[in-house]
Parts: sequence; structure tokens; C-alpha cells
Amino acid sequence: MDARHPVDSHLDALGDGLGRAATVLRANAMAAGLDATVPTCPGWTVRHLVAHVGMAHRWAAGHVSGSPIDSPEALEVAAMAEPDLLGWFDAGATALLQALVDAPDDLTAFVFLKNAPAPKVFWTRRQCHETTIHAVDALAARLGRPPAREETWISTELALDGLDELLRGFVPRRSQGIHPPEETVVLVRPDDSPIAWRLGMGPDHPVEVTQVEGASSAAYGTIDRELAGHPVDLYLQLWNRGTEVIPWWRDLVTITWK
Repeated sequence: MDARHPVDSHLDALGDGLGRAATVLRANAMAAGLDATVPTCPGWTVRHLVAHVGMAHRWAAGHVSGSPIDSPEALEVAAMAEPDLLGWFDAGATALLQALVDAPDDLTAFVFLKNAPAPKVFWTRRQCHETTIHAVDALAARLGRPPAREETWISTELALDGLDELLRGFVPRRSQGIHPPEETVVLVRPDDSPIAWRLGMGPDHPVEVTQVEGASSAAYGTIDRELAGHPVDLYLQLWNRGTEVIPWWRDLVTITWK
């Protein structure tokens, strides 16, 4: 049994997830080649992908260390011309991991999602999932198609955490612009999980998200649409990276950073 505080264990798992995703992204980017197209990011090459994630790592490290980057967009553009882009990516990933290790537990820093945890956990979690999803993109570039769950390295635990961040953090933000023409209730229910998420959507209010734990189906109330399946499949599908596209979800929920 892990005797540490649950938050410490969660933080360690997220840090490990971030480091592993960075390794997977780099390996697949090298194997695919920087000029390869990315099937899961239409219009992007692997070069765009690596530059974007390398920028995100530096942007996050800047907030964690108290030295925010003035123009992340300009940094990403400049990275496209890096003669050793993968080396540049490695340096940024290493610096981010070190910044997170060095950050105090009571770090004070900018966060931008609803229901955000404390800043140190927030930034470790956000970059873990940012890097994981984009590592899936790099894998897709190598394969020439979106990968199946069995072809990824993603654990059930990481997928469930990623679903929680997506559904309680990103989806409720007003900037997501989720305004269905009529009241709609969506249930996201991973297989073999004690947790489900109930999303109440309407034309004139932000999405209302309720996390339901250990409940029978009767506790969910009236449901208009349900998304169920293996947690990793749902994680990929809800980020629009799965082998099976969910058109109504893709049309309804377009995740944006700001």
C-alpha cells in the first residue's frame, strides 16, 4: 500500500505520464519523419506537432517558474525553423519536468480550467494529458491512421483522469461555445468504473457537469445520449482521436485553449 498522501501519489503518476508521453512522442516523430502528415490533426505535419508541443512545454514551465513567455505563438513559429527540432523538444520537456519537480507544493500560478486542482497538480496534469494526446498524434503519423487502444501505452487510470479533466475542466468553460438547440443531457460512463459524468447542456447556459460515483443507472436521471466503453477508447474518442468517430460529439464539443 502506498503510504504517501493521495495527492502526492497522483502527482507522481502524472509526472511519470508526462515523461513517458514525451518519450513516445519523440520516438514516433523520429520514426515518421518531420515532414510526415498527421492524420489526427488535418493540415499538420509532424514538424508542426513537435513545434506545438515544445512550445506548450515551455509555456507551462514559464508559468510554473514564474517567468511566463510573452509570445508563445511566436515561439512556436520560430521552432519550425529549428535545425534540430527533436533536440529542442527534448530540452523543453526536460526543463518542464525539472520546473515541476522544483515547484513548491503551495505554488501560486495561473490556471485556466474549471474545477482546477492546485497549480502544481494542475500544470503537471495539463501537460501530462496535452503531451499524451499529441503523442497519440505522433503515433498516428507513424501508422498513417488513428491508433487503436491496444496500440497505445495509455493506462486505464490515466484515461479516467484525462476524462475527468476534459469533462469537468474544459467542457464547462463558456469559451467552448457549446450551445445545443435544445436541452440535452449526456452521460459519459466508462466500463468497470465507479465514476460517471452527467453533462447538462442547453442553448442559454454553460454545461453543467455532475460527477456521479458508485450509482446505479437510476441515479443518472433522464439521459438523452450516452457514451460508454473502455476508458481509453472514451479518452481517445472524446478528444477526437479514436478509430471510431462520434460525429455528434465532434460537432457539439470543440475544445479550445482559450
